[in-house]
Amino acid sequence: MEQQSVMAFSDAGLFEAASAVGERLRARGLKLAAAESCTGGLISKVITDVPGSSIWFDCGLVAYGYGIKERLLGVDHTMLHTRGAVSLEVVDQMVKGVLKLAQADLAVAVSGIAGPSGGQPDKPVGTVCIAWLKLGQPVVLKREFFAGDRDQVRRQSALRAFEGLLSLTI
Repeated sequence: MEQQSVMAFSDAGLFEAASAVGERLRARGLKLAAAESCTGGLISKVITDVPGSSIWFDCGLVAYGYGIKERLLGVDHTMLHTRGAVSLEVVDQMVKGVLKLAQADLAVAVSGIAGPSGGQPDKPVGTVCIAWLKLGQPVVLKREFFAGDRDQVRRQSALRAFEGLLSLTI
């Protein structure tokens, strides 16, 4: 599997992306929820750095372990153990679960292998699965391959999550 080159990004870029998402959500009266695994709360942290985000951000859940994914987000036990947490099937269930839990209008879920270890031949370090869901629309799923160290993979994942949210709020 070919990895993408490291994207140019910065804390300011993440903040700008979150701010743009917030502006669109606020203008439409929508609320957002997030279920994060490999990003470890980075998406929620950047969102809450935006002044006024409480108007449009309802819930951020770091669901790192299998058990919490099952208990809080309703991810199927068998699915987790056969497909693994880093799969489109699991993030599909995560995004549906967090949307239901928060009763939000829009949600994002991220699970990946940020490294430096944990990669496998079919899921190398840098593999990240992301799901986006807006009420009344089908789930959008994407598998990404990011190059870089642990922090770079996490930041690229967060940026891609915001980009997907922007496309859903147009």
